[in-house]
Amino acid sequence: MASQPASIRTAALEAMTDEECAELLYDWRFHARQEQLPPEGDWRTWLMMTGRGFGKTRSGAEWIREKAEAGVTPLALIGATAADVRDTMVEGDSGVLACCPPSFRPEYEPSKRRLTWPNGARATTFSADKPDRLRGPQHAAAWCDEISTWRYMRDAWQNLMLGLRVGANPQVVVTTTPRPCSLLKELIADPTTHLTRGRTYDNTINLAPAFREEIIARYEGTRIGRQELEGELLEDVPGALWTRATLDANRVAAAPELVRIVIAVDPAMTSGEEADETGIVAAGVDVDGEGYVLGDYSCRMTPNGWAHRVVNAYEEHKADRVVAEVNNGGDLVELNVRTVAPSISYKGVHASRGKRVRAEPVAALYEQGRIHHVGEFAELEDQQCNFVPDAMDASPDRVDALVWAFTELMLEGSASGLALPDDEPEEDEALEAAGLGQFM
Repeated sequence: MASQPASIRTAALEAMTDEECAELLYDWRFHARQEQLPPEGDWRTWLMMTGRGFGKTRSGAEWIREKAEAGVTPLALIGATAADVRDTMVEGDSGVLACCPPSFRPEYEPSKRRLTWPNGARATTFSADKPDRLRGPQHAAAWCDEISTWRYMRDAWQNLMLGLRVGANPQVVVTTTPRPCSLLKELIADPTTHLTRGRTYDNTINLAPAFREEIIARYEGTRIGRQELEGELLEDVPGALWTRATLDANRVAAAPELVRIVIAVDPAMTSGEEADETGIVAAGVDVDGEGYVLGDYSCRMTPNGWAHRVVNAYEEHKADRVVAEVNNGGDLVELNVRTVAPSISYKGVHASRGKRVRAEPVAALYEQGRIHHVGEFAELEDQQCNFVPDAMDASPDRVDALVWAFTELMLEGSASGLALPDDEPEEDEALEAAGLGQFM
């Protein structure tokens, strides 16, 4: 019907009863584009790797609804955080509740993390931040949203797959914007994966004019636009100080006992959608001098908003000190933080050298295998692997905070007395050239 002339569509609709019209309103196979429908054939994983606004969330929700209608149960819905599952996958404009007709809408019990349909089919929601909750439960089908942003990506995925064993043909749908993480590359290479690619432009007719005019115009033709709009899986940037391989090689599931923990802040001087982010990174060091990235709390918020975020991170990690760059904000940074927590331990640091000189010693520690990420930090790692100091227009706020953290913890006379390991004499000249000589 959708492909017919307007006169024929109008006549057909006028001939339909109210019940038939209501049924057509919720007929996904009538409204969907072909690439949004489940693929034919034998597959274990349907990976929808597309640009933003393509309609992948709707596709995932409709697939779950279709499974529930067929009586497939139990189902699993997994997102990056509990809030993401609730706000996007369940209650969002394209979420499960919006996709189901009133006659087949599930009862949602947030406290039990459960949806139950009238025919008895049920789904449980999970946060990838708590991968152990997926250890044990069995499922017949699952929907994973934005998997490339999951902090404990591999643990959550492995626990899910070990429990995906109910029924004759257990399957999983993965809807995500591409990021060059190792798990995503493995899924693409897996012969049991059906890959659907797509671009933001494929769905522009259903996107708000403001999105088309502002977001697309802002990022079109840029590297981030290739990823976020075109759905392209980008590789490492030539000349960047960090590589994905280095980050993956040093990644750990948990940190050991730490002797020092700091919350590092690179503050934005303005707020609002057009402002820079305030970089906020939690990091620590153990007794052996190994560094660990514990959390990325960077945000675009008012000074009062990010100050609360800093204090919350300080308390969550039982940190020893807040370290903040004060070149632009001066005493305002300390004032903002102490307004929230007057007794907090605070140290202001000044950038007397350029970004490259500050960042290269920290990047060298990564190359030595001495700094580890506890889980995945998608946006921070994107900034790291895109950071070419002499070619950067925008300030890499998350990277700046990261650099301040490990400069304090491992390089510049920290309270723990940690410094770079001794090197052979013949390496001194190379270290000087890399900006490390002053820390020997």
